[in-house]
Amino acid sequence: MDSCALELLAMLLFVVAWLCVLASTLLPQWLTMSTALLPVESYELGLWETCVVQDVGGMECRAYDSLLGLSRDLKLSRILMCASLAVGVLGLLVATPGLHMVNSCRGGPKRILTSIGGVLGVVSGVLCLVPVSYMAHLAVMHFFDDKVPDVVPRWEFGDALFIGWAGGFLLVVAGLLLVSACWYSPGGETEPALQRRYQVMSTDVSFKKRSEYV
Repeated sequence: MDSCALELLAMLLFVVAWLCVLASTLLPQWLTMSTALLPVESYELGLWETCVVQDVGGMECRAYDSLLGLSRDLKLSRILMCASLAVGVLGLLVATPGLHMVNSCRGGPKRILTSIGGVLGVVSGVLCLVPVSYMAHLAVMHFFDDKVPDVVPRWEFGDALFIGWAGGFLLVVAGLLLVSACWYSPGGETEPALQRRYQVMSTDVSFKKRSEYV
């Protein structure tokens, strides 16, 4: 696999992962809860709204009344997920001019842009994984809390958490692939080594031509 194919794979994963993070941020299914008292209804909690889902197919969602009234966990999750999306977009914008197929610049600047885009992708993935894993940790702690009676319903993992985990992991992988692709060249030689080799070859050729003229 050459560097161009590796860059294409990394950018494809980058876009798919960013869309997963966006879906995870917007979906209300971060945590779900169903009760034995009302088996026909289940509750869903997201970053921006809470929903009541009925078995007959109805769904009613309500946004949070006040930003100041949110819990610290939701506030932190909102900030980190939005930061992940912003850093991911910045990484895509920075990495695109550094691709081999884009004739925007050549030489060292392309590698630098691709490397920065890859690092931003890794940072974006970490920013996504932190709130998703933190909310999952809180759900696990509350689920196995012995102080809470068994009859009290408990929150469980929702689909948005799994989508967030997938998006964050793919962002990290895409960023690492971009960083690897910008330092990769066929034949096991890096770009500076190839440039030095070509300079030596051109010097030898010019020296031979001058010797022939003499």
